[in-house]
Amino acid sequence: MEWFDRVVLGSIREMMRAARENYGVNPVAFLVIYFACVPFFYYSIFRMVRALARRKRQEILVWSMVFLGSTAAPFLYVLVFGRNMPWWVYLVIALLIGQGVFSLIRRLTKKQE
Repeated sequence: MEWFDRVVLGSIREMMRAARENYGVNPVAFLVIYFACVPFFYYSIFRMVRALARRKRQEILVWSMVFLGSTAAPFLYVLVFGRNMPWWVYLVIALLIGQGVFSLIRRLTKKQE
């Protein structure tokens, strides 16, 4: 157990310290935001599917915005509070958000047909 604490937990602590010092991002805050958004993410999917089945366009729009907000919130935290990030981090965040928007639009148009 001492090995686990020294090697694994020590590595995690070092990565967290480096993220705080180098990039200004608190990994704990990121994880709290990420896990806090999980219930909203799944509930919005449930409500979107229900609204699609009932063909309620206004509800579809509202719940798709909740879905996108809950998906993007942790990454927006990194964008707003992060500093000195490598260029590829911004690219990955943009791709993740773009992929979420694209898959949502594709899913919504497929269900309406």
